[in-house]
Amino acid sequence: MRKSILRKASVNDLPSGIDIPNSATALLSSEDPAHPIENAFGPDHGPGASYWKAQDPGEQNIVLAFDTPQAIRQIILEIEELEVNRSQELQISASQDQGRTYKTVVTQGFNFSPPGTTFEREIWTVALDGITHLRLQIKPDRGDSSQYASLTSVVLQ
Repeated sequence: MRKSILRKASVNDLPSGIDIPNSATALLSSEDPAHPIENAFGPDHGPGASYWKAQDPGEQNIVLAFDTPQAIRQIILEIEELEVNRSQELQISASQDQGRTYKTVVTQGFNFSPPGTTFEREIWTVALDGITHLRLQIKPDRGDSSQYASLTSVVLQ
């Protein structure tokens, strides 16, 4: 008989997904050396987790160039902001032709008001097949180009 002990899930538990570090190259517009992109695709999730942060203020782009085309059924994204009131906007687009053209998958705004609202998690169900590139365009604050973009985690299933 096969068996497994189930444990109660916590807010920090996210399902595993595509092994992004071993199946894609991340192309970035900027990266703070203290908060590298690897943090957004690592095992650490939830409030207080390590995160990616841009080195330069203003709009940022992260493109995942997959080694082989991927089927994506769910996108889970987390963002935490503990310091600044801001309204971050994120647009996720997908390409099936090696990044020559992109189709918008989702556009979402996030409002942060520390110390109140500091953490956001979104889960989107999608039907994407043959994806060669996934692009995240981040506007860290719709009204202030001096803010810095950040992502706590991205999970693709």
